[in-house]
Amino acid sequence: MPLAHLAHLPRSSWLRKPGHHRWLEDEGDRLLAFARAARMPGGFGSLDGFGRLPADAVPDTTFSARMTHCFALAHLLGLPGYADLADHGLAALAGPLRDAEHGGWFSSAAREGSKGCYVHAFVCLAASSAYVAERPGAQALLEQAAAVYQQHFWADAEGAFRESFARDWQSEEPYRGANSNMHSVEACLALAAALSQPVWLDRALAVAQRVVHERPGEGVNEHFDLHWQPLPDYNRDAPDHPFRPYGLTPGHAFEWARLLLELEAARKSAGLDAPPWLFEDAPALFRYGVTRGWAVDGLPGVVYTVNEAGAPIVRERLHWTLAEACAAAATLLQRCGDAQYEQWYQTFWGFIDQHLIDRVHGSWHHELDPANQPAGRLWPGKADLYHAYQATLIPRLPLGLSLARWAQGH
Repeated sequence: MPLAHLAHLPRSSWLRKPGHHRWLEDEGDRLLAFARAARMPGGFGSLDGFGRLPADAVPDTTFSARMTHCFALAHLLGLPGYADLADHGLAALAGPLRDAEHGGWFSSAAREGSKGCYVHAFVCLAASSAYVAERPGAQALLEQAAAVYQQHFWADAEGAFRESFARDWQSEEPYRGANSNMHSVEACLALAAALSQPVWLDRALAVAQRVVHERPGEGVNEHFDLHWQPLPDYNRDAPDHPFRPYGLTPGHAFEWARLLLELEAARKSAGLDAPPWLFEDAPALFRYGVTRGWAVDGLPGVVYTVNEAGAPIVRERLHWTLAEACAAAATLLQRCGDAQYEQWYQTFWGFIDQHLIDRVHGSWHHELDPANQPAGRLWPGKADLYHAYQATLIPRLPLGLSLARWAQGH
């Protein structure tokens, strides 16, 4: 197992342990096997806690794209049976989930609602991974997705991505979101790697500077108006919104920390300038996630949201926050070798092992209540493979490579 990129770490680091890598591989395989059941006509649906598709399940575009991305990675890693699932997802994204009249993608097979940046970011991610995996139809989908993403969502004057539009693109939501822009950075990294187009790395850098560079140690403002002025009271009456909650989201601080380091490494690999703040801001973001998110209500786990003063608002623990905490700790550990990140990496995986991994019904519990018991108030069921599966891959990934390019050569 080639671990040359980890030579600076002590031999005791889990990132250097073949046994830990085997554990990550086994856990990833277990997650993939559970997710196969999400396949349905027209895409992938949301599984319940037992791994079953509800009778009223409808293909969801975000989850279909995430599944396609993960199954393409599994195929690239040499796991039989996942190419067909990736192709099924591609067919859904190129067919019933796509708006053949106006272009772009619906949020679900129900063809209702606006056309959001968040959804389109994941379509770009899925198409990028499937393209690297050389799946039929992936190149055409990638070209379509990149064109729509650039034409309708990228705002060059703002150095960021717009949020959402009506189906015909004629009216725009008067809102800018950090969450959609964060996943846009991930999409830009994937597009740059798949298409060999460094311009996407420039866009990712502009977004990072716009959204997080101003206050990395104070948490990430999540909601803005069209002029990028913060909206601190946004969704005060809906504090547990699954995508736009009121307050600050410590889990996003972890996610941003990882993305900044991946962007730094990708820009260096491409021969581009990498501003020092990309590295300098990452530890500050991680520190915010730990100090404001971890065990702030007296029990281990990362709370969903906090206020500006750091007091918990929504105390439920969502599985993706721990997945991203693990990935961020691994990335920081690989980048600078500081022992604190080793300690946190092991702590986070210990929590996941004890509280989130469901060894009876499969996958991970997607939500725990404030007492760390399985719950489903915010996120019922087990719809999302993406965060947990990537958490089993990123610790094995050398900085500077996209997941798809790494899996291709692994």
